[in-house]
Amino acid sequence: MDFASLLGIISGLALIISAIIIGGNADVFVNIPGLMIVAGGTIAATLLTVQFKDVLNAFKAAWIVFTRDKTNPQEMIDTMLELSRISHRHGLLKLGDIETNSHVLRRATNLLAEAASEQVIRNTLQNEIDSLIARHFTVQDVFKKMAMYAPAFGMLGTLIGLIQMLSVLSEPESIGPAMAIALLTTFYGSLLATVVFLPIAGKLRARTLVEVTNLEIIREGCISILTNDHYAHVYEQLSSYLPEDSRKPLRMGKSSEGADTANTKKASK
Repeated sequence: MDFASLLGIISGLALIISAIIIGGNADVFVNIPGLMIVAGGTIAATLLTVQFKDVLNAFKAAWIVFTRDKTNPQEMIDTMLELSRISHRHGLLKLGDIETNSHVLRRATNLLAEAASEQVIRNTLQNEIDSLIARHFTVQDVFKKMAMYAPAFGMLGTLIGLIQMLSVLSEPESIGPAMAIALLTTFYGSLLATVVFLPIAGKLRARTLVEVTNLEIIREGCISILTNDHYAHVYEQLSSYLPEDSRKPLRMGKSSEGADTANTKKASK
């Protein structure tokens, strides 16, 4: 569970709702037709812009981001270092027996066990990185478009409300309530864009950067293992992906084979 995301959404909505309740009657902020215009219009426009499967994938990805912890790049570095130890102790063929939840790491270890060339490994893993970036861009784009459409439909709802208000100018007592209802759709659109859609897009982009870093660590680690680099050289190369104050010190002590294999299971999906 990504508690930072959950805390952000809950605290943001709680503060807004509290401000509404403290300011007066909260019932005036509920308008079903306005919600229909903003929510329905945003969804309709998004479906017209992108494919239906992309919209479903976007919401699935958002759910995964908020419910599944990300793999820290340091954990991936530790995994690659353990693979380097196994390779030096038992040979590349032993890497084919490694169990991991990451299909990319599984593919990489199979290539190493098959003694694939450096160019094949580099190209294969680079294709995985490029494919991940393309998929994640599509997902992020869905929420960015929804963040763009929501305020636009909020303004459209306001215009509809103003037109309806101007049609009853002969009744002055109804102008105030009608104006409040007209402005509500703009409020709904801005709320959805700034509290929901844009933060989700930003969170997805941040998760993409982490996953790309993990895949790059796998790529460079596998190439170092293939070229039989020293354990310390592998560490120095991979640790450059982390800020200096986040790097764990290198430990040259030996660990058991069982521990080595277990650590590879920490790899991200």
